[in-house]
Amino acid sequence: QVQLVESGGGLVQAGNSLRLSCGASTRTFRSYAVGWFRQVPGQEREFVASISWSGGSTEYADFVKGRFTISRDSADNTVYLQMNSLKPEDTAIYYCAATLRDPFDTRATLPSRPEKWGQGTQVTVFL
Repeated sequence: QVQLVESGGGLVQAGNSLRLSCGASTRTFRSYAVGWFRQVPGQEREFVASISWSGGSTEYADFVKGRFTISRDSADNTVYLQMNSLKPEDTAIYYCAATLRDPFDTRATLPSRPEKWGQGTQVTVFL
């Protein structure tokens, strides 16, 4: 049973960086495409970035292109979201999500309802 745990959130001044981590308890995490979503209270959850199980494909929301980078390290069962040039509008709870993929399915795209979710980590960006 894959359980996702996010970490790395915090309070940061605009223009600075944070790196979020999404760790899993089992090696089967390597077979999952993984993504990051974010949600502001009272608003809908929105897609931020995703990566294929192999790490060979990535996707980004337009509002983070050029600023955020998603990557994965299969050796330590972790997916990272490097967030640079943070803006106050990036303030949200960030959630890691994952969906199991067939070995021949190298898409980064996640379904609208991924199978697994983490508990979320708060990111707050101030001026």
